[in-house]
Amino acid sequence: MKRLIIFCIFCSMFMTACGAARVPMSAMKQHDMGSMKPVTGEATLSDWKAPKTPQANEDIPISIIIKDKNNKLIKEFETVNEKKLHLVIVSKDLSYFSHIHPILKDNGEFEIMTKFPKGGDYKMIAEMTPKGASEYSIEDHWIHVDGEQSNEPAIAPETELTKVIDGKKIKLSFDNKLKAKKNINMTFSLSDANTNKPVTNIEPYLGSSGHAVAIDKDVDQFLHIHPLYSKGKGPDITFMTYFPKEGIYRVWGQFNIDGHILTVPFTIKVS
Repeated sequence: MKRLIIFCIFCSMFMTACGAARVPMSAMKQHDMGSMKPVTGEATLSDWKAPKTPQANEDIPISIIIKDKNNKLIKEFETVNEKKLHLVIVSKDLSYFSHIHPILKDNGEFEIMTKFPKGGDYKMIAEMTPKGASEYSIEDHWIHVDGEQSNEPAIAPETELTKVIDGKKIKLSFDNKLKAKKNINMTFSLSDANTNKPVTNIEPYLGSSGHAVAIDKDVDQFLHIHPLYSKGKGPDITFMTYFPKEGIYRVWGQFNIDGHILTVPFTIKVS
């Protein structure tokens, strides 16, 4: 199973020879930006269970079993960002995005019920940390869903990185040119769409002021990005990221405003 293991939140990040970067769990828990160094760790394995012919817009049970490199079941996991496992689901055309959290059962299985809005292929990306491990693991799996296909055009870079969603205006900006293999600050600025008043009441979401995910057009590179300052309330939430290769990426920012999770997508080109 091909890995998507790029996790970017710190100044001193560099890439290993195989293109994989990892962050020690001790640094992640402490949010100690200066101490974060990428390391290479042991691989995990995974078994995924789902109905043979899942249908769009129906409740679909998903089960995930995580094993160690010796194919032994792992039953205990660290709590990271308030959850045992983070599951990101995207459609192949990146028109659909979901960030959900399966429940760990006593038998060691993670289970969740979810829906897929259209027919087509979806990639499910699970991020978890076995108990006592010094770093996280990522496993992924494709699933085909029967039903009416999406007619969304292929994603293309947006020239205007400002959007209005749920009464909020969100602007995405960068402190430098979008170049691969460079540390870049990525800032989401939020304001009221009607009054332009800055949003300053962002509440914690999964233990932080926001979360961001970036996935490239080929659904090959996966970046789960955390803010530089975990307790910011807005209007600006800044993430430090590192795009491993050139290409077109879709970025989703997620913020908790008045108990509602605002999810905003942008499409950018990294050269």
